[in-house]
Amino acid sequence: MPQEHNTQEHNTTAAASPHKTLAELTAELSSISPDNRITLLRNAVQQGRAYQKSLDCASIDILSAICEWSAFIDAILLTAWNSLPWPKNDEDRANISLVAVGGYGRGELHPHSDIDLLILLREEPSGQQRSAIEAFLTLAWDIKLDIGHSVRTVKECANAAKKDITIMTNLVENRYLTGSAELLTELHEKTGSDYIWPAKEFYQAKVKEQKARHKKHNNTEYNLEPDIKNAPGGLRDLQTIGWITKRYFQTDSYASIITQWFLTEDELALLDRCKDLLWRVRFALHTLTGRDENRLLFNHQRELANLLGYRDSDANLAVEKFMKAYYRCAMEISELNDLILQHFNEAILQNSSTSQITPINSRFQVCNGYIEVTGPETFRKYPSALLEIFVVLAQRSDIAGIRASTMRLIRDHCYLVDKDFRNNPQNNSLFIELLRSPHRLFTQLKRMKRCGLLGQYIPDFNGIVGQMQYDLFHIYTVDAHTLLVIKNMRRFRYPERRREFPVAGEIVERLPKIELLYLAGLFHDLAKGRGGDHSELGADDAEVFCKHHRLTRWDSRLVSWLVRNHLLMSITAQKKDVSDPEVIHEFARQVGDQISLDYLYALTVADICATNPKLWNNWRATLMRQLYRETKRALRRGLENPINKEEWISETKERALILLRVHNIVSTQVEPIWSQMSDDYFMRESADDIAWHTREILAHTEHKSEGSRIDKERKPLILVKKSGARGHEGATQIFVYTEDQPNLFAKSVIAMDNLGLSIQDARIMTSNSNFSLDTYIALDRESQPSELHEQRFNDIKTALTDALEKSALAATTDRLMPRQLKHFNIRTEVFLSNQPDRKNTIIEIRTLDQPGILATVGRVFQRFQILVNNAKITTLGECAEDIFFVTDQALQPINDPKICQSLQDALHAELDQPQKSDTPNGTIEF
Repeated sequence: MPQEHNTQEHNTTAAASPHKTLAELTAELSSISPDNRITLLRNAVQQGRAYQKSLDCASIDILSAICEWSAFIDAILLTAWNSLPWPKNDEDRANISLVAVGGYGRGELHPHSDIDLLILLREEPSGQQRSAIEAFLTLAWDIKLDIGHSVRTVKECANAAKKDITIMTNLVENRYLTGSAELLTELHEKTGSDYIWPAKEFYQAKVKEQKARHKKHNNTEYNLEPDIKNAPGGLRDLQTIGWITKRYFQTDSYASIITQWFLTEDELALLDRCKDLLWRVRFALHTLTGRDENRLLFNHQRELANLLGYRDSDANLAVEKFMKAYYRCAMEISELNDLILQHFNEAILQNSSTSQITPINSRFQVCNGYIEVTGPETFRKYPSALLEIFVVLAQRSDIAGIRASTMRLIRDHCYLVDKDFRNNPQNNSLFIELLRSPHRLFTQLKRMKRCGLLGQYIPDFNGIVGQMQYDLFHIYTVDAHTLLVIKNMRRFRYPERRREFPVAGEIVERLPKIELLYLAGLFHDLAKGRGGDHSELGADDAEVFCKHHRLTRWDSRLVSWLVRNHLLMSITAQKKDVSDPEVIHEFARQVGDQISLDYLYALTVADICATNPKLWNNWRATLMRQLYRETKRALRRGLENPINKEEWISETKERALILLRVHNIVSTQVEPIWSQMSDDYFMRESADDIAWHTREILAHTEHKSEGSRIDKERKPLILVKKSGARGHEGATQIFVYTEDQPNLFAKSVIAMDNLGLSIQDARIMTSNSNFSLDTYIALDRESQPSELHEQRFNDIKTALTDALEKSALAATTDRLMPRQLKHFNIRTEVFLSNQPDRKNTIIEIRTLDQPGILATVGRVFQRFQILVNNAKITTLGECAEDIFFVTDQALQPINDPKICQSLQDALHAELDQPQKSDTPNGTIEF
């Protein structure tokens, strides 16, 4: 239920406004003369808007504010109308009426909402009427009113409404302003449900319209930049209830349907609170933007939070508190919308049908395909039935859902889920049984969340309902993300998803206890927003919960371990070199056994896919598969038997030679080339790619004389292909073989940046003959595979060849910062570290994902004569987290503290805009 935010967080007393009130401005309208009406009316509108903007959105009576604005616009329009030369005879005056329709017709007008008008006629307008109408509309536009209008006869209105449900809906909400009141009465008669759009057809059309509208917003209340008017849980959902209520019950009042059990007094109060919040947000949004804006864009969310009185705390930002209040409100509206529309469905569509009852047990029965309780006292007498009903639904696929009356009873009896209820072994068994059930687990958990039952049974879940994180990485609230993780885990079982999730599909079929995976999914983010490490806190919560539900000690520890380490696999895959045997061995040591690896893989993939759909692409999918398979091999071999590097290199060379023999290339031909390569090359490249490189290098160095060979070798060899090996599927793989040069990395990344390529992985190695062998894995800027065709490959080859043959660095193409990124104040962090067992320096850079990051870093590295040996490039929403393994020109780590500090300062200066950071922020570790 939406809660009023803490009144101590904002100033509840608005400062005295220096502007005239709307009442004062309205009183002055009577003195406006026809001679200067345009100027005076325009000034009045401007002063009225200034007054609206001066109001304290956090403390005003929002209903009064929008009603007062509607009344003020009434006065402006009537003054304008009455100042025009309308026909004087009674007959003409009786043939025209000015009517407010739509939201303006309801008298609910926000500062910049459209002012919808109907100029209603009995018959086609006379010449004088037409001139006056045109003058009225011109005057309205001249005084800067956002007018939406139609000029129709009563007959034309009826015909148009009959064809278009939107026009009919607009006419449902009408309000007489001036002219002939009898005309509006005639319109009511012609468009009444006895003539067009009877209640049944109107209901079906509005439900169809709502479904189409929800689909445009991904059928979720939890969009990153939600539309407070049109998205699920928005104002349109409230209006849909109102429209159907008015059409069916012939009333504007929600209260009138309370007596018929369509709505309870508590639900009415909740609707009013939700409407108050949405109105307040929309009012603030209009005053902030100066237009009819309904989208909570990133541009506005922080300022709106401030306008509405939210303040930062140690645990959460003000914007996170504000959006949490919005999301909770939207969820409540969606739940009540579903509940009331189902009631309407039964009353309007099924009122004449005979109910078909099928008993289930003494507590439940199926009525016309929907489960319901056998009596209103069921939950009070048998509290365990609150969980049992969802278990029944998860075990029977033939039941469509829960009847609205029973869902209301569940909501009303959630208070029964208290400490005693949670300690009842029967209820504990029911919850675990639910997780083991075969059908629609995600749907049942979502229903339990929306009616409040899940938060009652797992109290910590209440803390994440509506909890958003102000970034571009997590695009769902924590509760929505958590349930999507469960949904993804269920999807792994579907045959049609096996191509997208082949490893996860195999794993879930053999997991010994699938419920342990779901429990890990439920708890992995449950501690977010509480302060501290959410993985550690969540792991403790999960272990307590599992033990309380009488899971074995081993099961409880596994779930706890999964929650504590749910980020381990994704971090390893994205930030470390998964072709390095040492990385694999260390990861295998942390995982410990095959069962833990299986559970962790399924949890990680489900988590990534539920965080942001754009994160899961072929690149990340194959990185994860490679890490899984190499770790599986390491576990089979035994943790006490780490792979021998010499053995790894020997096996890789042998596999590459087998592939080369197909092309009639023998070992004596490749030995001169391979003898110049470092061990790292054979450790980090696959046998397929080594064979590909070797074949092309041999062709590149074919010669008739020693002189021509030298000339040809000095020209860079650029290879491009659609990658399909070792974790790079779906990406563009680029191989550069050229004489080494100090600014090679900078030249390469600038050229690729100008081509619109986003580098995901870079492997830079130098042979003993001073030739560089560089492999880049790239996607397009949307982190998707780039266009993979011959012309694209040729463009890449040409651009890179040109860049490498020039002595100077190319200019970087100027690109605008994406709109959403402009609102994040991420200060660059640079961490340098040297480890005794490594031959290079590790530089970690965390900064805003601004255009041309790698090109900028490459320029800095070139200035400091730094060689890049490897790079891991990761973009997480608005944040880029890149790791570089570098050396100096002598191939040694960078040990001089002064150079390290200068390098760090230079990276800050280049990556941070002046207003973002005035002092360096980072650490140097030795």
